[in-house]
Amino acid sequence: MKERFVINLIRHVPLRVRRTLAFFLARMSYYVSLKHRLIAIHNLMRSFPDKPLREIIHLAKESYVASSIVVADFFDIPYLNKDNLHRWISIEGLDNYMEACKAGKGVLMFSAHFGNWEIGNAALAIMTRPFVFVYRVFDSPILEKTITGVRASYGNISLSKENAMRPMIRLLKKGATINILIDQNVAWYEGVFVDFFGRKACTTPGFALLALHTKAPVLPVFTRRLPDGRYLLEIGKKVEIVRSGNRGVDVLINTQNFTKIIEDKIRQYPAQWLWFHQRWKTKLCQVIQKG
Repeated sequence: MKERFVINLIRHVPLRVRRTLAFFLARMSYYVSLKHRLIAIHNLMRSFPDKPLREIIHLAKESYVASSIVVADFFDIPYLNKDNLHRWISIEGLDNYMEACKAGKGVLMFSAHFGNWEIGNAALAIMTRPFVFVYRVFDSPILEKTITGVRASYGNISLSKENAMRPMIRLLKKGATINILIDQNVAWYEGVFVDFFGRKACTTPGFALLALHTKAPVLPVFTRRLPDGRYLLEIGKKVEIVRSGNRGVDVLINTQNFTKIIEDKIRQYPAQWLWFHQRWKTKLCQVIQKG
């Protein structure tokens, strides 16, 4: 109840004011947090070596703004419906999703911390049917209750990624749709190393394992912010899954293919990704040392 009261209270602050405050808080965070500022600039310099430093710094600042706007807009999500959704977001590729649903094997969607994935999830659930969003449980109980409560307001189920493989397989067998963000760093013993912006990035193999095991259709999904402040949910065509019969090789190849799709989208709109995340924190040498 307290969380709902806070959401209602903040929502009464006009959206333009919230976004303006988000902009200034993002700028403040950029200058206050030296560690994350340096992480963002370093990541951008390594990913775009041809860009001048001035542009790198601009992209780093815009990345902070993008994440702040996700928060500013979050409080309106429980009040979205089919009647007002068009004011917030448009959807492209909905036919790709509807076609995938017809296969009867469930649907696997993958995305990234790009644009505003939360409002994209809400829009897809409202226009079609609720689905399962796999996530890492928040350290803060207040954040955990608030965010999962907002997701539940439009029917989506939040499923902790811890020990989630068997539950996800069961859900897919029942025809459910599962959405996972697969752009975060994982520990060396949890992931596989694939190329991401020219560097080896330790990436979860779970999504590829699910696709191989269940044969559910796989779709890329991205929600990017448009210049006018609205959003565009882009649902891509089904990704062909490589099945050579060698599970280890297939997991690596398919994870690389998924990661390349994410990289291509980020290259188009670099300011809309979380560059201050330590995406390349886990090093390949850690595996060699442990071996």
